[in-house]
This record gives sequence, structure tokens and C-alpha cells, in this order.
Amino acid sequence: MKIEYQKIRIQKRRLGLIEQANEIITEYAGQGYTLTVRQIYYQFVARGWISNDITSYGYVGAAINKGRMAGLIDWNAVEDRTRFLRGNEQWHDVTHSLNTAARSYQRNSRETQDYAIEVWIEKDALVGIIDPVCRELDVDFFACRGYVSLSEMWRAAQRLQNTQKKIVILHLGDHDPSGVNMTHDIENRLTIFGCENLEVRRIALTMKQVKKYKPPPNPVKFSDSRSPEYVVKYGTESWELDALAPSVMEDLIRTNVEALTDDVRRQEVIDEQEEERTQLENIAENWRELEI
Repeated sequence: MKIEYQKIRIQKRRLGLIEQANEIITEYAGQGYTLTVRQIYYQFVARGWISNDITSYGYVGAAINKGRMAGLIDWNAVEDRTRFLRGNEQWHDVTHSLNTAARSYQRNSRETQDYAIEVWIEKDALVGIIDPVCRELDVDFFACRGYVSLSEMWRAAQRLQNTQKKIVILHLGDHDPSGVNMTHDIENRLTIFGCENLEVRRIALTMKQVKKYKPPPNPVKFSDSRSPEYVVKYGTESWELDALAPSVMEDLIRTNVEALTDDVRRQEVIDEQEEERTQLENIAENWRELEI
């Protein structure tokens, strides 16, 4: 939806950035993805269209905003995954509620599996990328927002201790001094809080992926107390998870989850779920006859 809210005289260079942004948007929309401004910016950098620095990021962001206000970029094509409206779920009437319950009814398709799997991602802004594949695979996912707070880590440990299964946390984070350390921090603190039979598996970003996909580098922040150890291992460059293509993140999650899944047992639960969903649909259709 392109809506012009302001008459803006746009410079030739900025108009070129808007056209390039639309090229990126169209490409990823065709794959089913909606990107953030930061993800679009990293596509500019990856394609060699702009340098990787704060000034360039601000310039791309400003071009995208002006493009939207001028009716040149679709308003639905760029999203902010950190700010959204919250409220109570509501229905028009009883029939609407029952039909909604029937459609949304879902069993835990992993209740008979050997592994309890969760996906943890460093950045809340990237949850929209992993949400579809995690829901499809029926695995819970969690935005760490950097280092997980003590309260949330304790709550996670209490939740995970309730299972007798082997626990596997698939972690995605930046490849920088803190981002790499976060994977170890998750495992260490969950262990302190009593989680046993636990594996925290870092599936992104890794140096192997950096060499394969060549995301644009950033200089290491030497203000980070973990930088000396990082520099010894990896050098003076770091890389953000945002620069990894959404399809790559999705494939990494899918590959790791499917490797830990017994498909036959999962399908049995899904088949039972569909039978029960049909029963709920019948109740929704005939609920007036059931009224007391």
C-alpha cells in the first residue's frame, strides 16, 4: 500500500536509494519475508551499494522514511518488530468464539519426542523472521534481548527442569565479543540453576557461516571487556546476525530441529489433533442445540 502523505522533493541520489530499497523489498517479499530498516540496510552493504558505517545507515533509513511519506515505498513492506499494539482477544459472539477455538486448537506435537527444543535469538527485532518456521515446527522461541536477565534465566530453568527429555537450546546471536560469549553464558547459568541433560547449540553466527555468506563486517568494540579474548581468536572484525539472509536463518533452524525429530511420532499426534479439531468444529456448528 503506497500512500503519499507529503509532497517531497527528493534528491537524485536519495531517489536511487529508494529504487534500490524497493528492489530488495520486492525480492524478499517474493520469499515471504518483511524486513526491518536495519535488514534492508545490510542488504545495501552486502550488495556493495553503500559503505558499512553509522552515517550510511542513517542515510538509508532517512531515504526509506521519505520514500514511504512520498508514496514511493509500500507502508506494509517495512516493519518495526519491537513496537506493536497489545490487548485482549475478543469475539463477536459465541459462534465466532467457538469457531476460533476450533481453528486454533493445537496439541503439543512434540509431547512424544525425545528432545525438548527451544530456539533462543539474541535480538527481539529478528523474532519476526524465526516466528513462522518455529510455529510450523512447533518449537517455542525466545528473544534474549542481549544477555538474558537473571529473572528470565531463572524462569527458563524452572520451566526446562519440568521435562525428563534431553534439552536442546538452539541459539542465534551476533558474532562479536558479547554475542559469542552469550552462548556460553546461557549454558553456564542454566546449569547453575539446576538444568541437567542440557545442550546449548550455537547455530548462528559462526565463523564458518561468515566465510560462506560473507556478511559485511563491523570493527570490534574495544570498549567490550570481552574483546581481548575475541580478537585473539577471530581478529578485529565482527558481524551482526541481522546481516544473515532470513532464508538462511530459517534453514538453520529447520535443519537442526528436523534432525532431532521423530517424524512418525509427531505425525501421529498431529493426526489425533485433526480428529479433535473436527469434533470442535461440529460443536461450533451445532452449539445452539447443546444450549441448556
